[in-house]
Amino acid sequence: MTQWDRFFDDKIRELSRCRVVVDVGGGRPFQKHLSRYRSLFRKVDYVSVDFVHTYRPTVVGNIHALPIRSEIANGLICKAVLEHVYSPETVVAELYRVGKKKSKLLVYVPFLYPYHGNRDYKDYYRFTHDGLQYLFRRWSQVEIVAVRGYAETISNLLPKPIDKLSLPLARIVDSLKPSIQTSGYYLFAVK
Repeated sequence: MTQWDRFFDDKIRELSRCRVVVDVGGGRPFQKHLSRYRSLFRKVDYVSVDFVHTYRPTVVGNIHALPIRSEIANGLICKAVLEHVYSPETVVAELYRVGKKKSKLLVYVPFLYPYHGNRDYKDYYRFTHDGLQYLFRRWSQVEIVAVRGYAETISNLLPKPIDKLSLPLARIVDSLKPSIQTSGYYLFAVK
């Protein structure tokens, strides 16, 4: 398991011990690689919020003005969402508003990643480490972990199946020559 996969796994498991978890922009509950963790959340009040009703979220609503009362969530998830919103700062402020004191937040955002807008979601932004630190400056603790190194990021951008064939070599290159170039970031924050 890679360092970033371990980080994600550890933080999701930590969130599964929360009483109320709000998945912002999550669409159908437990999508976006969360399906394998569903059983961990069986005793959790898990609420997904999305504006596309056909995705069948728990709550249909605009995440720029979450239709959820303040300070309700112990845990928050915002995975592969902030690049699709026109005002990331507004959404981060909303996450802060609905989180209780000491609530925990797990975020994923892309950096070097292909355009992936569609009919329902546009693709507005990419985020740097510095940009994430600034966006989440109100949170008391912030951990940021890069997803992939330089060579693996390039490998990830190659057409299939070349990307999978080049992956082992890319991981070796990245282990020999670390770089700040990455395909994205996981962020874990505490309010």
